[in-house]
Parts: sequence; C-alpha cells; structure tokens
Amino acid sequence: MPVTEIKSPSIFNIPNILTMMRIAAIPLMVYLLLTGERESSFWAAALFSAASFTDWLDGYLARKMGIVTVFGKFLDPIADKLVVMAALIMIIPHGRVPAWMVLVILGREIIITGLRGIASSEGIVIEASDLGKFKTIFQIVAIIALLLHYDYHWFFSSDHPALLANMHNVGMFYLWIAFFITVWSGADYLVRFIKIITR
Repeated sequence: MPVTEIKSPSIFNIPNILTMMRIAAIPLMVYLLLTGERESSFWAAALFSAASFTDWLDGYLARKMGIVTVFGKFLDPIADKLVVMAALIMIIPHGRVPAWMVLVILGREIIITGLRGIASSEGIVIEASDLGKFKTIFQIVAIIALLLHYDYHWFFSSDHPALLANMHNVGMFYLWIAFFITVWSGADYLVRFIKIITR
C-alpha cells in the first residue's frame, strides 16, 4: 500500500502520539537516573527499552496506516536523539561512560542534523546509509546495558550454573562499537554532503 504524506493540521494520530510519549518519558527516566541505584537503574533501562521499541513501532504504524505526516517526520528523529542523549548524559556523573565520548556522539548528531537541515532547505535529499541503522542498534544495546550497570545472574537451565554478567562491561563493549560507527557514519554523510553541494 503506498504511503501518503498527510499535511492536515491534525497531529493526533497513533504514530505521532507514540513519538510524543517517547519525549514525555524523558523526565521520568532522568529522575530514575539521579541516584544511580540498582533498582532505579533497572527501571530506567526498562523505560529506555520501551521508548526504543516505540521508535520502531511508530514508524511501522505510520507506514502501515499510510499516515506519514510532516510533523511526524520532523519530531521522530528529534525524539530519538533526545532519549539517547538524555540517557548518556545522566550516567556521566555515575562514571558509567566517559564524558568525552558522549561529547563526540552529541557533536556528531548536532552536525549531521544541521547538514540535513541545510540540504533540505536547498531541496537536496541525501539518502541515509545502512551505517546509521547499525549505529542506532549498537547504541540502544549499549545504553540498555550501561543503564543496568550492575552484575546480573543469567540462568540458562537448572542443570547449569548461573552466568554472572557485568552489564557495565557489556555496555562499554557495545558502546565502543557504536562510537566508531557513529564517527564513521558521520564522516560518510559529511563527504556525501560536500560532493553533492560542490557539483
């Protein structure tokens, strides 16, 4: 079924409501991360996971229902970045992530968002690469693990001992992968942007 971009002033459809709920969840997540305690960190991770799921869900529903709106196309990527950056910034004081790494990730998002705005104003469309998708996946996995942070026992069966996993180490492993893809994808977008505007 073809997707129709709706330019109606009404913004209250299911995909847009899910996006707005994702933004509305940020203050609660911030509150849960103020102390860095185990229980509040667990619920912050659960909330972040739910928000990440709605990121996929609102896009799927928008395409399925044929109600891709201008407002939704504007707000959805902003909501994604706000949730990710809020989570990363809030765990800096707890020593769970290097501040410089968060600065680079945040800087990349600001620069690319600015370039996309410039390209859009000139009627230029620069297709998103698969690198951006991989970046998002690794970022989500890394942040969930970093929010959990503490050691967790994972039971496979009653016949085998539990596996003790330090979620902070798991999170940093995936964050480093996400970090390199973030820089790589940012450089890739910048190069493609320069090539297009200098033709």
